[in-house]
Amino acid sequence: MTPPKILIVGCGIAGPTLASFLLLSDVPPSQKPHITILEREAKGRAHLRGQNIDIRGAGVTIIRKLGLEAQIRAATTREEGVQLVDENNRVWSQRGVDKTGTIQSGTADIEILRGKLSELCWKNSQRVSAIAEADGAQGIEYIFGEYLKEIKQEDGQVRVLFAKSGERRSFDLLVGADGMQSRTRKLVWGEEGEKERLNPIGMYAGFFSIPREDHDGNWRRWFHAPGGRGIMIRPDGAGVRSTIFMYVVNDKDPRFMEVANKGNGNAEAQKALLEEYFKDAGWECERIIREMKATDDFYYDTVSQVKMDCWNKGRVVLLGDAGYCASPISGMGTTLAFSAAYKLAGYLQTYIKGKSNDPLSSLAEYNEQMRPIIDDAQQLAPGQPHFYNPETAWGIWILHVLVSSLSCTKILFVIIKFFGRILHLGPQAADYVTVEEFGFKSVPQWKAENIGKKT
Repeated sequence: MTPPKILIVGCGIAGPTLASFLLLSDVPPSQKPHITILEREAKGRAHLRGQNIDIRGAGVTIIRKLGLEAQIRAATTREEGVQLVDENNRVWSQRGVDKTGTIQSGTADIEILRGKLSELCWKNSQRVSAIAEADGAQGIEYIFGEYLKEIKQEDGQVRVLFAKSGERRSFDLLVGADGMQSRTRKLVWGEEGEKERLNPIGMYAGFFSIPREDHDGNWRRWFHAPGGRGIMIRPDGAGVRSTIFMYVVNDKDPRFMEVANKGNGNAEAQKALLEEYFKDAGWECERIIREMKATDDFYYDTVSQVKMDCWNKGRVVLLGDAGYCASPISGMGTTLAFSAAYKLAGYLQTYIKGKSNDPLSSLAEYNEQMRPIIDDAQQLAPGQPHFYNPETAWGIWILHVLVSSLSCTKILFVIIKFFGRILHLGPQAADYVTVEEFGFKSVPQWKAENIGKKT
């Protein structure tokens, strides 16, 4: 059997992880798939800083299988926990990171910038590729600064047209791992259905970083202002920048959706809208707005979930946020990316090993097995996002007092455990994602002291 040719769109977290496990398939080198990873961003911009994300539960097991744990832990943001603060920067409550694994709280044991994690996943896939090539397999082909203009399926092939080069190529399988605003999803499932697939939760946010000041520290500070407004300031791990999550929970002002629909090319209008909403909020908003105007890594979007009845159409399949984004406030996005990539590679073993002539039965199993996991991940905690973002100053005071009281009496942790373990809600759901054994070959651990060295 000729090795399958697989195109993965997206060089973030899920894409390189899938490629790595596919090359770790327990098959002779001549049977290993020929993999191409396509990334729209240019190589120098593909892994910019990005927002703070975490790895929990099953995700930790999978980075160990990839030999990545030491590298990732060496690159964490070192966030110590979450503090609720008021306009005078007074701390009403705080919850430190739990390193025992007893409970999945707001800050995970592993917190890292998305860009750094994506970079490590990419470089690790290069390492796995080099090992496979040394054994006689074909390694991974990476194409940066390019995207697809057309996707067609015919004669058991996925035929694509590259937008910039105009080159046409054919693949046996196409995996769209290109994020919540997936171009792959729009090209294959149709732009007209996006309103049904993309489900906003009434929250709009700007993500960016600003120069760190001494008082920023290693705690995440979470400030609330009336009108459903909130800001989180978080560490970057290097002590150079602080990352910002600046959001508004609002179902009335249509401008939030309008500026989001125009994409990143409308950054100035997006910044202006956030400035309008936060210019009178007090606390450190003047500083944050000033730096927001100057930042080079601003990103704005609706906080949404992607919901679909099926994640493949023929030989095109969606992976990670492209198919089932759970939203940044779920605490499950990164763990889903790792888990789904691992499972998809596992289910594709029947096809990779030549026991099936096409990948469709493997993709059907992927849909079936991932469905309950995604359903759990997309169940937000009761009242989210409105409960944690009151409309009035009085409501914010009640929130502060309530969270502070529950934290002091330890009742809050009992509640978190209940919803996590009984109902599989929130970040605790990461502990209940199974990690099957698919017979992948082991990969040597990538030691932390090798960071920055050529692989």
